[in-house]
Amino acid sequence: MTTPHESSKKPNAYDESRAAKILIADDEYSIRFVLREALEAHGHTVVEVEDGNQALEKLATGEFDIAFLDIRMPGLTGLELLDQLRATQSETAAVVITAESTMENAVEAMKRGALDYLVKPFSLAEVTVLTEKSLATRKLQREVRHLRREVVRARVPSGERLIGRSPEILEIFKTVGKIADRNVPVLITGESGTGKELVAKAIHQASPRGDNEFVAVNAAAIPRELLESELFGHERGAFTGAVDSRPGRFREASGGTLFLDEIGDMPHELQVKLLRVLQSGEVMSVGGRKADIVDVRILAATHRNLDDAVQEGTFREDLLYRLRVVPIEIAPLRDRGEDIPILAEHFVTRYGAELVGAPRFISESAIDFLAAHPWPGNVRELENSIKRALVLSANELLIEDDFEFLKADPRGSAGRFEQAIRDEITDALAGDESGDLYHNLIERLERPLLERVLAHTAGNQIRAAAILGINRNTLRKKITDLDITLPGREHS
Repeated sequence: MTTPHESSKKPNAYDESRAAKILIADDEYSIRFVLREALEAHGHTVVEVEDGNQALEKLATGEFDIAFLDIRMPGLTGLELLDQLRATQSETAAVVITAESTMENAVEAMKRGALDYLVKPFSLAEVTVLTEKSLATRKLQREVRHLRREVVRARVPSGERLIGRSPEILEIFKTVGKIADRNVPVLITGESGTGKELVAKAIHQASPRGDNEFVAVNAAAIPRELLESELFGHERGAFTGAVDSRPGRFREASGGTLFLDEIGDMPHELQVKLLRVLQSGEVMSVGGRKADIVDVRILAATHRNLDDAVQEGTFREDLLYRLRVVPIEIAPLRDRGEDIPILAEHFVTRYGAELVGAPRFISESAIDFLAAHPWPGNVRELENSIKRALVLSANELLIEDDFEFLKADPRGSAGRFEQAIRDEITDALAGDESGDLYHNLIERLERPLLERVLAHTAGNQIRAAAILGINRNTLRKKITDLDITLPGREHS
């Protein structure tokens, strides 16, 4: 039996500025020798054992920063030692050594808490890199302990809520406080993903209507032929398929708040009916003969510039004035960097237990990295990025490397555009069960595309068709089908 080699240097306590204390557990002397020479050359203190039972005795002392564990050796195996480390909540970073680089070994080792694994034969460079990684992990574990103490003192509440500390968000907080109990319409504007619905919910919850219904309708997610019925209700037999009467969202929200999201996508003919509700409080069902009075507060939101839409003839000016009694504009996340750390910590706290079944934390270096990211998808992109990192990371503490996917987007703006579309699809799936999702989403993409191109050509359909690369007759049909109002005078 080979006598375990122990260095005479025994640090009294772990100090980040000094070398690490490392355990090597492997039944092959040559492996222990190579590892010991490489690690001691870098000033580390090394202890060797040749079987799993000896390793367990050493690890029980809690003195080791890193342990290199052979996956197969006499006594306890490396995987069984990983289970012991996890059961005792040891902070020793474990690296598994294996002669068989199989997916099963890798997956099992990572599932049981290994930091990484080495495949025999390995290079000394690999040993050095893994040692440095292990020491960094030990530092982060201390940060986790600190964060645990902090979170006990001041835990961030979970759930959907408006969060931030930037001057822009604080100004919104003040505005919400001023208008919450004033029964006036509010128009909330901002880029997609900035949190417009959260502002609307904050207004509702702070108002005297807070105990009543908050009803949200996305005007862009519902087919135009069904939107009128969705909002105003319909009588039985009012149209094909209307086998029962339906009250509509206005009546459902009576006494509470109706949130009209993406109001800029509302068809022109429905804008007239909405204006009537704002003026008189009367709601007429499709196929109905008598209007009902409803007590509803209207909050609306859009990512579009409605002043431009008025100029283009796609939005009624009188309706805009009725909706914009109090305007609230939410700045994009890139313009309020102070909000990123608190949002990141909130999402980690909120989704840690939900997605991985245990509390999770985020390191200062990761927060610094996130604060420097431009976030073209705003708060929604940050939220989804935190979810992705939580699901893919095996560690208790998220670090900068867990957000590697944000460091480079080889597709550039095209990739961000595709991500924005994916986010829109996710939102649509949450609220559209009409069975016509494909056509709804295509229309949502086609309408702004055609409107913008036609505005660019001042309504010239020949030029617009050439820019779009489609036949003019196809363009004319789409204009008719989508009920697009041409800007200015048509020159075709």
